Amino acid sequence: MSLTCVIDLLEGIAPSDLAEEFDEGRIGLVVEGTADIKKIACALDATLPVVQRAVSMGADLLVVHHTPLWHPMTSVRGRYADLLRHVLAHDLNIYVMHTNFDRARGGINDALADLLNLEERQDMSLGVVGTTRMDLAALAETLGSGLRVYGDVPESPRMAVVGGSGFDATLISEAMDLGAEVFLSAELKHSIIRESPLPLIESTHYALESPGMKALASRMDWQYIEDAPGEVIVW
Repeated sequence: MSLTCVIDLLEGIAPSDLAEEFDEGRIGLVVEGTADIKKIACALDATLPVVQRAVSMGADLLVVHHTPLWHPMTSVRGRYADLLRHVLAHDLNIYVMHTNFDRARGGINDALADLLNLEERQDMSLGVVGTTRMDLAALAETLGSGLRVYGDVPESPRMAVVGGSGFDATLISEAMDLGAEVFLSAELKHSIIRESPLPLIESTHYALESPGMKALASRMDWQYIEDAPGEVIVW
């Protein structure tokens, strides 16, 4: 299939006009490679190990959630040079689906809600509210990640889930208006803990967003590349 046809397909899955304004120039085809696409790989991040694995399996296109080129660059050195050297040398395309895939039907937040078996769902501007039958131990096991909990979580609560860094005062308020009794996301700040009217459950960015990319890969018959950040233990 031609690269142009694949891009049209990806745009249909997660239209670029769903993205946040800050994603302008950071989604879509961010690195152009071969025009002939025979094999597609998928991951959460375009790290060097992911790119190396994609190349080794013969992928022509790597679809990721997070762009490897977030900041404008005036020089290419260090890890960026290592990454781009490998990508360009092997004619690999990199395509990014970020906040547009957060909002897309069947995207990051829908996949997370599916994983947690949320019932009686309501969509948020970014995220999903639904009732969970899982206790905290079951949530942690399902996500494959430890949890940090702030406040008292009721039994079988209405829970708001937002993949990635979703602990935002406006989103928490919106969730509460939709009947949420607890809020699950990642990368929680101290100020939000102090101000939140809801109990908060903090997981990891990878645990909450990788299910969406895994589900996409499964749906499209692509190869998903696992690349969870390693745990750091400080003694």
